[in-house]
Amino acid sequence: MANTVNTNDSEIKQQRESGLIVAVGIIIVAVLLLALAGFLFMDKPAEIVEGQAEATTVKVSGKLPGRVLKFYVSEGDRVKKGDTLVHIHSSLVQAKMNQAKAIEVSTAAQNKKVDSGARTQIIQGAYELLQQATAGRVIAEKTYQRMENLFQNGVVSEQKRDEAKAAFDAAKAAEGAAAQQYSLAKAGAQKEDKTSAAAMVEVARGGVQEVEAVLEDEYLVAPCAGQIEEIYPEVGELVAVGAPIMTVLQLDKKYITFNVREEYLKDMKMDGEIEIMIPALNKMKTKAKIYYINDMGTYATWRATKSTGQWDSRTFEVKARTINEISDLRPGMTVVYYVDKAKAKKSKKAKTEKKDDKKVDKAAENKATDKKAAKKADKKPAKKVEKKADKKPAAKANPKSDAKAQKKTESKTK
Repeated sequence: MANTVNTNDSEIKQQRESGLIVAVGIIIVAVLLLALAGFLFMDKPAEIVEGQAEATTVKVSGKLPGRVLKFYVSEGDRVKKGDTLVHIHSSLVQAKMNQAKAIEVSTAAQNKKVDSGARTQIIQGAYELLQQATAGRVIAEKTYQRMENLFQNGVVSEQKRDEAKAAFDAAKAAEGAAAQQYSLAKAGAQKEDKTSAAAMVEVARGGVQEVEAVLEDEYLVAPCAGQIEEIYPEVGELVAVGAPIMTVLQLDKKYITFNVREEYLKDMKMDGEIEIMIPALNKMKTKAKIYYINDMGTYATWRATKSTGQWDSRTFEVKARTINEISDLRPGMTVVYYVDKAKAKKSKKAKTEKKDDKKVDKAAENKATDKKAAKKADKKPAKKVEKKADKKPAAKANPKSDAKAQKKTESKTK
């Protein structure tokens, strides 16, 4: 009895173990089948191109090196074109301005002096000297004439006549020199001196205008309408020439930038429209128009595919603008473009077009066959049709079915 019980227990254990092995095998097969079905029938995740919303930023800077005295705006403020943003002061430039103005006054006075000529006192003195020289020349001339007459009469010697002649010539030369001095005093400076003085005045004015141009940036204004994005210095800090002080974000010039591998460019063409999704705006879907495509260079190669026997996949920068204005779209937000959806839409359109073409072809074939059949029916003679109808045998009577029908009618009448 004990041996029979042990054998029964061992058989039961073996049956249980075999059942467990079978169950585990069935589970493994079912899991594999489910995985295979999921791999074959489940949709693959859509391939996306992720971009970023951006906006044009304008840096505000000036030509005036100085110290920041006051800011009239804060970060996040909306400004209009021409609004005052910051006050910068420079004592050094103010000193240069005073110096330039002083030089302008000095050169203007020199130019006026040159234009006005000599003083009236100098001109009058030159005139008096001319009159004196003229009087001396007249007396010397009369003396010479007398000496000449006396010499002709033999009263005076030739020596005396020559002395009178020399005095007369000296008097004439003195008169000519006095006349030239008088003319020079009246004419004033030379033409070249006047031109040089006028040019110096223009140089001085240019220096004043240069300093004024620098001082124009003492109060910096907004170059465009937008929002103050960032302010770099603090009040009291020194700023250099051309150093950016703040940036203005032009919210009316927003765009989207994508870094796209070249194999996707066939779906993103210049001036083409693409459908995008903005996750931050409750997954809003809208359309954008592409206006810029450019190669990002060899440094922007995404991945090398030469190891697989193909080519290097280059990256292109694609920029697009939304067709409809989206006020809530902020720079920095993520924008998604689904590549697979675009392909699916194209394939669906192609399939529907093919189906429509097939339907049209079938309809044309059916019409053609109907026309052929009608032509054949018209060509067949009527006699043959009658003969065929005569040749058809009449329906054979079935006695069994007749008996059954009689029984049914009798039962209904009873």
